[in-house]
Amino acid sequence: MKTTITTGAGFAALLLGGCAGLGDVVAPPQLTQIQNPATIAGSQRVSMPLPAPTMETAAPNSLWRTGARSFFNDQRAAKIGDILTVNIEIQDSAQVNNTTARSRTSNTEAGIQALAGLEGNLVGSGVSLDPAVGFDSTTSSNGTGSVNRQESVNLTVAAVITDRLPNGNLVIGGSQEVRINNELRELLVSGVIRPEDVAADNTIEHTKIAEARISYGGRGDISQVQRDKYGKLLYDQIAPF
Repeated sequence: MKTTITTGAGFAALLLGGCAGLGDVVAPPQLTQIQNPATIAGSQRVSMPLPAPTMETAAPNSLWRTGARSFFNDQRAAKIGDILTVNIEIQDSAQVNNTTARSRTSNTEAGIQALAGLEGNLVGSGVSLDPAVGFDSTTSSNGTGSVNRQESVNLTVAAVITDRLPNGNLVIGGSQEVRINNELRELLVSGVIRPEDVAADNTIEHTKIAEARISYGGRGDISQVQRDKYGKLLYDQIAPF
């Protein structure tokens, strides 16, 4: 009776665990809470080579400011916490064709001309000493490789300035999540920019971001179907062939 109760309790726990896991699969992917953009750019402060410090000449009687786009106010992001727009337009293509061929042939023979006077007896008995050892070897190898890749990404994301380096460069980080039905798309961007590269409309191209880290992916029904199962991944790791 005790064994039956224990087995029933174990089956119930397994059933509840399976239902909980099934609920996670059936439920749509949840949006993450708004986080500190500094964690996207990295928890550690960025340290890069800096030029020698220079002193700018003050011009109190001038209406023009260095780097300003207007006489009254510069609308571009320049301080920690300011927001700017990152335009991501990736149009990459690569095509590589490699062909290798290798062939080698070798022939080696070795013979014995004299064997302490015993060669006469051996030759007379019908045994030949020349050649005594012979080697033939032929090796051939052919290889062909081809890579044809094309990538096209057009995205726009807002990023926040998380740090300002001593030389004036800015560290940015931003994320964007969009959920459509049961599929969630996530875009992450981070890097180091120059204030001078920020356009008048407060935008910057991704090609002007140093140490750029751009990630575009998702999770949900479509991503789950395209992802290999754990059993196949484990088999691919341990399979010798």
